[in-house]
Amino acid sequence: MAITATGNDGVSLTTDKISYDLVETDIEIITSGRRRIPAHSGVLAAASPVLANIIEKPRKSHGGSSKRVIKILGVPCDAVSVFIRFVYSPSLTEKEMESYGIHLLALSHVYMVTHLKQRCTKGVGERVTVENVVDVLQLARLCDAPGLCLKCMRLIHSKFKTVEQTEGWKFLQENDPFLELDILQFIDDAELRKKRRRRHRREQNLYMQLSEAMECIEHICTEGCTLVGPSSNLDNNMLKPGPCSAFSTCYGLQLLIRHFAVCKKRVVGKGCIRCKRMIQLLRLHSSICDQSESCRVPLCRQFKQRGEKDKEMVEDTKWNVLVRRVASAKAMSSLSQSKKKKSEVLLKEEAEDFIRIRKTKFF
Repeated sequence: MAITATGNDGVSLTTDKISYDLVETDIEIITSGRRRIPAHSGVLAAASPVLANIIEKPRKSHGGSSKRVIKILGVPCDAVSVFIRFVYSPSLTEKEMESYGIHLLALSHVYMVTHLKQRCTKGVGERVTVENVVDVLQLARLCDAPGLCLKCMRLIHSKFKTVEQTEGWKFLQENDPFLELDILQFIDDAELRKKRRRRHRREQNLYMQLSEAMECIEHICTEGCTLVGPSSNLDNNMLKPGPCSAFSTCYGLQLLIRHFAVCKKRVVGKGCIRCKRMIQLLRLHSSICDQSESCRVPLCRQFKQRGEKDKEMVEDTKWNVLVRRVASAKAMSSLSQSKKKKSEVLLKEEAEDFIRIRKTKFF
């Protein structure tokens, strides 16, 4: 769409679908280059509450003209033309956004044109670069655009070494130390959050591994596996493959159990790191197990009875937190496995139905 001044001081608005000839304009927009853009007070007042307040003020005549005059200075004349055109018909081209996006963001904020501000915030955010990110950040703070501020902060954080070499950053250090401090604080907080997320992922992986170890202990002691357990077939020199899918964890626990059964250091009381680790795993199983009467895991019932009598064990905060989180990880693992089994069953049924349909179709 284009805005042009007509011979009778009117405005001709032309869009892709429809043309309007609006006459008797009652306002003139004056730009920095002394360009005069005719407009209508009703259209401007409906689009901008700031312009509405200006229009409601007592009229002042300029040069004998009866039209009201509004000055929009400090930005390029073409940017003002695009701004007024957007007020009449909300549309922006990519070229206009590329050329005047920053100026339009400032105008939309000053004159409170919300839909234009949203468009410019998104458009400027898509075009922010390392070279102009500091300038865009300063403008975003002045224009109260938190989404654009956050995007600029993240870009500065990710490319900080490069941003430090730009003229914008050097100007910021000399003229706006408070903004520099905010940026450095944001980078520091982001690094702390990254460290917390890494630590949280490591902890979750540990809880999942302990949960898998609990399942393997139950599997070894109830169903049996390759080396130990009631179903082992070691007499015939044949190793029975167990149903456990976590082979590495299961195999490591089997070796640990066999060591625990024959270790002399544990019996003599000298202490053994591998035996202590096995005792901790058995104690953890006992804290999670809800079937101690029928459980076949060694020492499960003994640990439960000891835990009921030993107050220190019950009141151990760290241990209780570990038990809760491992139990939660175990429950989540069981839920995901049940969903996976259901999906596998459904896929198998769909495949069988498809084969059945093909057979009935061709035979």
